[in-house]
This record gives sequence, structure tokens and C-alpha cells, in this order.
Amino acid sequence: MRYLYAALILGGLSACAPAVPDSGAGFNSSLDAQRTRDAELAGATASLMAPPTAVSSAPLAAAGTLPTQAPLGASSMQMAAGEDSAAEIAREAAAALGEVPVVATPVAPLQASPSNPVPTAISNSGISDENDFKAVASRESIQSDAERMARNREQYQQVQPTALPTRTGSTGPNIVQYALRTTNPRGMKLYSRSPLQVPGRAARSCARYGSADLAQMAFLEKGGPERDWLGLDPDGDGFACNWDPAPFRQAALSSN
Repeated sequence: MRYLYAALILGGLSACAPAVPDSGAGFNSSLDAQRTRDAELAGATASLMAPPTAVSSAPLAAAGTLPTQAPLGASSMQMAAGEDSAAEIAREAAAALGEVPVVATPVAPLQASPSNPVPTAISNSGISDENDFKAVASRESIQSDAERMARNREQYQQVQPTALPTRTGSTGPNIVQYALRTTNPRGMKLYSRSPLQVPGRAARSCARYGSADLAQMAFLEKGGPERDWLGLDPDGDGFACNWDPAPFRQAALSSN
């Protein structure tokens, strides 16, 4: 009886205990599913690939010509594949070569005209005849050099100095002396001018002269710098038409 009670108690305890999950359950089924998916993927990839075709052993057709029939002994698949490949290659070659065979032919020389004479062929290495030692040595000698130097001395003439010619032309004001005599810069008013200035008069008056030097000479001849009868110095600095004495002054300083 004691053992019977113990067995009943153990059976009740085992019925009340929770079930422990099997960690290996479904492992083999997952591997089988992965293998199935891999096989399906390989089959789909193989279905997308075109089956290989036999390569024809027939020679390619020449450029510009198309094969009309397959070579003897070729199967129907070889005929179709070889004809299409040869025709395509022949068309590409004909398009690249222009269906004209390239033949190396000599280029005829151009005929010279009276306005374009035939150039003289030069066989030297590119230096002039005077610098070619062999050419000079073949026609010159120490004696010939001495004779040539003597002839040059006979033709030598010594020119005696003469008096300087008298300068002709205008005897007007010297703008160089005026630039060195003055010290004020451009824009510094030194002389009075009429307050009633006509707009644009100075620009029109300066346009009559080819340069500022000529305008300054005319300005000095007509009473400048104290008077400006020509309207060339409206700001009263003594310089007409923006004439600048600075270059002359700088030249004088550099020479000293």
C-alpha cells in the first residue's frame, strides 16, 4: 500500500508540472524549406538563361558580301547561327570600311604654278651655308680670307662730323620747360577763371587737338596759364585738357 500511495502522488505531481518545449522541434523542417527555396531559385535562373547554340566553323564572309548558303555538313542550328553572325559581322565591317578596300597608293606630287614655284630641295642638316664648316672649308682658305678683309678695308670710309642742322618748325612755347618750371599737381587751382562756364565747352575745345601736348602748347600761346581764352583750362590749374607735367618732372629727376 505504501508503494501504491507513492506512485499515485508522483503521477499527480507529473500531471500538474508544465510542459517543457522542445528546442529542436522544426529544425529539420526549416532546413528542408531552405533547400526547397534554393532549388526553386536555381530553376527560375536557369529558365531565364538562353540555351547555348553551336558555333559554326565556316569562315567569315568578306566585307561587303553576305553569305547565301550555309557550308556543307552544317546542321540547321549551325546554319541559322552562322549565317546571322557572319551577316552581322559583314555588315559592320562594310559600314566601317565604307565597302571600299583600302589600298596604299602613292600620292602624286602637286604641280607648281608660276605663282608657286617648285621649292628647292635642301640636303643639309638644317644649318646655313655660312655656318657649315665643311662647306666653308671647301671654298675658303686663309689667303682668301685675307684678300676679303683687304677689300673691306679699301671700301671703309670715315664720315667726318658736321654741324647740327637748324631745327625747323614751330617756335612756340616749350611744354617741357613749362612742366619743369611749375610745381603744382593737376587739379590745384592757381588762376582765376570765369564762373560762367558753358557746360561742355572744355570738352568740345579739347576735341579740336590731336593730343594734350598740342592743346597745352596752344593754351600757352594764347595767354596761358594766366588767361584761358580758348576754354581749355576750366579748373585754373594751368594745365589744358588734363595735360600732365608729371612724366617730364620724373624724367628730369631720373637723369640727375
